[in-house]
Amino acid sequence: MISIVDDDESVRQATSALVRSLGYAVATFASAEDFLESDRVDDTSCLITDVQMSGLSGVELQSRLIADGRHMPIIGVTAYPEDSIRTQMLGAGAVGFLSKPFNDECLIDCLAIALKSSNS
Repeated sequence: MISIVDDDESVRQATSALVRSLGYAVATFASAEDFLESDRVDDTSCLITDVQMSGLSGVELQSRLIADGRHMPIIGVTAYPEDSIRTQMLGAGAVGFLSKPFNDECLIDCLAIALKSSNS
């Protein structure tokens, strides 16, 4: 299961369509809180999350998951790339950090790395 968390519905739908076209099961969420309250957290093989959202940010979501002992590959995406945020997320174990709009191939490559690492 690939979970996608993004407060922008159009991005959520486009990312979901791309990931589904690759043959993966997908669950989408409009907020980090919705994801955390769902029954999908434990069966998520990879999390694709927007970095800057109202409520919990993608960085805070990553920190919360780690604090809860939930380790899954995470790909951060943002329309406002900042080196400090990139460094923070990658340093905490994210497998990718993409700037919106991102190239489909970049996301596909990140997914391949993420799913390979989750199966190791």
